[in-house]
Amino acid sequence: MRVFEPMLRPIGVAAAFFALSCGDPSVAPRAAGVGVQTSGSVRFRVETVAEGLRVPWEIAFAPDGRIFVTERQGRIRVIENGKLRPEPLAVIKEAVHRGEGGLMGLALHPKFSENGWIYVSYLYQDGGLTVRVERYTLRDDALQEPKVILDGIEGGGIHNGCRIAFGPDGKLYVTTGEVGRGDLAQQLNTQNGKTLRINDDGSVPRDNPFVGRAGARPEIWSYGHRNAQGIAWQPGTRLMFQTEHGPSGFDAPGGGDEVNIVESGKNYGWPAIHHRETREGMVSPLLEYTPAVAPGGCTFYSGAKIPEWKGNFFFACLRGRRIIRVELDGRRVVSQENLLQDKFGRIRQVVEGPDGYLYFCTSNQDGRGRPAGNDDRVLRIVPAE
Repeated sequence: MRVFEPMLRPIGVAAAFFALSCGDPSVAPRAAGVGVQTSGSVRFRVETVAEGLRVPWEIAFAPDGRIFVTERQGRIRVIENGKLRPEPLAVIKEAVHRGEGGLMGLALHPKFSENGWIYVSYLYQDGGLTVRVERYTLRDDALQEPKVILDGIEGGGIHNGCRIAFGPDGKLYVTTGEVGRGDLAQQLNTQNGKTLRINDDGSVPRDNPFVGRAGARPEIWSYGHRNAQGIAWQPGTRLMFQTEHGPSGFDAPGGGDEVNIVESGKNYGWPAIHHRETREGMVSPLLEYTPAVAPGGCTFYSGAKIPEWKGNFFFACLRGRRIIRVELDGRRVVSQENLLQDKFGRIRQVVEGPDGYLYFCTSNQDGRGRPAGNDDRVLRIVPAE
């Protein structure tokens, strides 16, 4: 495993959060130029946290205050003391940036402060294109001890999934796409078009729904997915919500993007059903969007900085060029609202930070749609006051 690992200066929690949250003028995020925005009684503004990025995909927060960002070309970047470090933490040399693929998901182990484990998912070339999940140990400011956690997932130029996240049960969940072959999503002997659930060492939990079933992959948690790219768990209920891309016209009528509540062993229908279609034994989406919005990452807001949004579900939109806020009562949708429509172009990920603000990143250099400027950014939403 050839990994380039520049050195980083360690920082403390207090210093990092003072820089990001308390407004040290030498390092603080700056206004993003769109003025005060409103959402009901909420008035908020947007700040630029870091710029000069190229196709960022994931944002993750370390306990010491650093923010990790993946770039699809294979780089792991670090925002530290409110600034993007000029050199990447690491370059995953094997990651192949092709079509929609490259270095994508990143997740920190729930006990990261103790073990330093960082997980990444990426597309690489192994005869054909393949998706891998790999674990590293961050030690002495370098990624060390590479360990393949999951491998052999068929990859492609489109529909690789690759969102990875630890659930409240401590298990690692991985979304996989069907790489443009819808039939794979219904086949339990493949890993494609699925949600996979594994232990932190790559082994299969014994309570997975298909363990012991002949002809089924034991790591499968759910199936019938086209290309899910967002995972978040609802506070209180611990329900898993996912965002999923609907058909693009070549495989079914366009539109049909989805928000799903994903549960153990269930079939989410693709390609047998799509849009608002129903069929016995298959789950139709909680929310469906036509025309397409191309949903990316998602998060639930549980912070105190904007109490009116507590418990709301937020997801990023690429083609939709906005963030959608959904108010929920358990499984029931109460209302939804568009935020920042056409203000920043294509938005890939939105996630709540430990400071109680909402962070998001753009994806304007990914070859889909007109670039907005010559780079991509990480931004955050803060109260206008």
